[in-house]
Amino acid sequence: MDWKIELLSVPVTDIDRSKAFYEKLGFHADHDVRVDETMRFVQLTPPGSACSIVLDKDLGGTMEPGSLEGIQVVVASADDALRQLADAGVEARGVEEYPWGRFVFFTDPDGNGWAVQELPPRE
Repeated sequence: MDWKIELLSVPVTDIDRSKAFYEKLGFHADHDVRVDETMRFVQLTPPGSACSIVLDKDLGGTMEPGSLEGIQVVVASADDALRQLADAGVEARGVEEYPWGRFVFFTDPDGNGWAVQELPPRE
């Protein structure tokens, strides 16, 4: 049986600000539904990804906005990712080299930490 990760919760303080930030990075807004007066469900998917994120504000999660670390996405080129982030006005650390890949690190407006990895060549 396959176990597929399809949705990660990202704790945020402001849905509109966060949605605009991720759309600026090229994430596609799959859903934006007002559930009731206090709850809104916003799901976005990075380009080419099978896994999406949900912007978690009042969805019942226990994580504080900005507390999420280690969301990792894989790209073909860390250099191109760094340029794309810079073009979108996002401050990023990178490119950092490790035996397991080349990385660029950035945070969203709430401080949730992302790692963008270019995989090393496979032998």
